[in-house]
Amino acid sequence: MNQPLAYVHPGAKIAKNVVIEPFTTIHNNVVIGDGTWIGSNVTIMEGARIGKNCNIFPGAVISAIPQDLKFGGEDSLAIIGDNCTIRECVTINRGTIASGQTVIGDNCLIMAAAHIAHDCHIGHNAIIVNGVLLGGHVTVGNYAIVGGLAAVHQFITIGDHAMISGGSLLRKDVPPFTKAAKEPLSFVGINSVGLRRRGFTPEKIKEIQDIYRILYQKNYNTTQAIGIIEAEMEATPERDEILDFIRNSSRGIMKGYSGNS
Repeated sequence: MNQPLAYVHPGAKIAKNVVIEPFTTIHNNVVIGDGTWIGSNVTIMEGARIGKNCNIFPGAVISAIPQDLKFGGEDSLAIIGDNCTIRECVTINRGTIASGQTVIGDNCLIMAAAHIAHDCHIGHNAIIVNGVLLGGHVTVGNYAIVGGLAAVHQFITIGDHAMISGGSLLRKDVPPFTKAAKEPLSFVGINSVGLRRRGFTPEKIKEIQDIYRILYQKNYNTTQAIGIIEAEMEATPERDEILDFIRNSSRGIMKGYSGNS
């Protein structure tokens, strides 16, 4: 930890084999796990909890206070899991009293210049591409991919294995296993390529496709579609995940794509 050109507060808890490059500042009340590399000109502020074997590139600012006028200086955290890569100039704000923490799961890739606001919760193995803006209280599921320059309204939920097209504006929730594109953001299919890469069988992918055909392509309203899916589709973890997501959506789910819209 002898870094003559870096500042590490005596109250920070840094594992012995962490590498901290010159001109980085690490504040009090920070914990960094084994094997993590912190590049030059990184600022890690109070409340950061960074896991093992992470790579944080130059210019990143981790655990700054929220950009929220309601924030009252309460103690809160920004938690980053193990094996994450945080690229250049990413900003990750810590939580507010609402949840107390901003959380990024294990094995995530947060690409350059992305912003993750207060109280966001990102699952494991997610990819947040360059320039993405996540408003406060956004939830991103496991294995989800948010394309470059996408802007996500506060309180939006993106389901597991979903894939969002670059440049999208997200005003509605995106159900699991889907692809989302167009303006306004719409269902354009399921993420079949991603599902195959993650070991989903052809039979399971067809089941998911059949569920979304009922929801988006049969001209039912959402309530009707849920009833038909429950009545006609065998109960499986994927079916129930989709139905639970729709029922629990506070902002409503994205619509089906129409070529005339």
